[in-house]
Amino acid sequence: MFGIPGKQAVSMTPRAAAQILKLMQREGHEGLRIGVKKGGCAGMEYTMDYVDAVDPNDEVVEEGGARILIAPMAQMFLFGTEIDYETSLLESGFRFNNPNVVEACGCGESIKFAEN
Repeated sequence: MFGIPGKQAVSMTPRAAAQILKLMQREGHEGLRIGVKKGGCAGMEYTMDYVDAVDPNDEVVEEGGARILIAPMAQMFLFGTEIDYETSLLESGFRFNNPNVVEACGCGESIKFAEN
C-alpha cells in the first residue's frame, strides 16, 4: 500500500526471523501481524498478534520461512523498520529499529511519530 516497488516494508534480522518461525510453528500460525495503536506515555505502541488467516490487505514480508503481516493502517508508520530479537540476562523480546520514530519513552514500549 505504501511500499516502494522491489523494497520490503520491514526487514528482520536472522535472530528475529528464527524467533518468529519458532512462534509460527509452535501453534501452526500463518505468521505474526504487526501494527501500531494509540497508548503508552509517548502516544503509540507496537502490537503483535498471531495470524491464522492472511488478510489480502496486509503487507506480507517473508524471510527464512518467517512471515510478518503488516496491518494496512500501520504500513506508513512501519516502513523502513528493522525487527530484531534480543536476549539478555534479564529479558528477551523483539526490538523495532524504526526510522520514523521521533521520540520513545524510557522503557522503549511507547513511541511517537512526527506530526505532519
